[in-house]
Amino acid sequence: MRLVCGVKMAAAVSATRELFGEGVRAVLHTWPVLQIAVDNGFGGAYSQQKAEWMVDAVQQYFHDNSDLQQDEVEDFLSDLMNNEFDTVVDDGSLPQVAQKVCMMFQQCQQGKVAEVREHISQLEAKKAAGRAKVTPVKTPTEEDEDSEDDEESMECDEAGAGGASVSGTVVNRQQPPSASAPANEEEDDGWTVVRRKKQCVIYQAAWAVHRQSR
Repeated sequence: MRLVCGVKMAAAVSATRELFGEGVRAVLHTWPVLQIAVDNGFGGAYSQQKAEWMVDAVQQYFHDNSDLQQDEVEDFLSDLMNNEFDTVVDDGSLPQVAQKVCMMFQQCQQGKVAEVREHISQLEAKKAAGRAKVTPVKTPTEEDEDSEDDEESMECDEAGAGGASVSGTVVNRQQPPSASAPANEEEDDGWTVVRRKKQCVIYQAAWAVHRQSR
């Protein structure tokens, strides 16, 4: 009898984890910032694979850390975008994405399967309704000449259901070509990027390890 109960519990845990993974995928795949990074190859030749890997990384992050707070999830997502796509998320979407993922995790833990599936269906419908459009934004400079900047600002408008739209700024931070190249150029647009270091374990070089294991 105990063995049967144990098997049922293990099956329930596995199903809950799988459902949460579906929820994370739905949230990330409808995140305009990640979509822009993938569509424009900010993560290199493996941008699409990195986006898929992010789903597993976020899912594992929740299962490896108990009582996660929303700001911790925001930091983790920000680190993933910065490390894997050289992209600084500064459009205000991080709190929304983190909140959705946290909510789905809590609902999965509470056994609210119907609610989670409903949220997933809504997100999938939103994804099918339209893709984010990317329009380059020119940064004003003192000199009237074209130059290669270390940062490219992009304004994104997402055509969602009911004519809703999402706008913001995504900054792609490319690494300098060599050590002799000048450091980060002075930011004409006045952006100041502040990063907070997390105390919890981050999957350092996880993408490289993931590729080697395949």
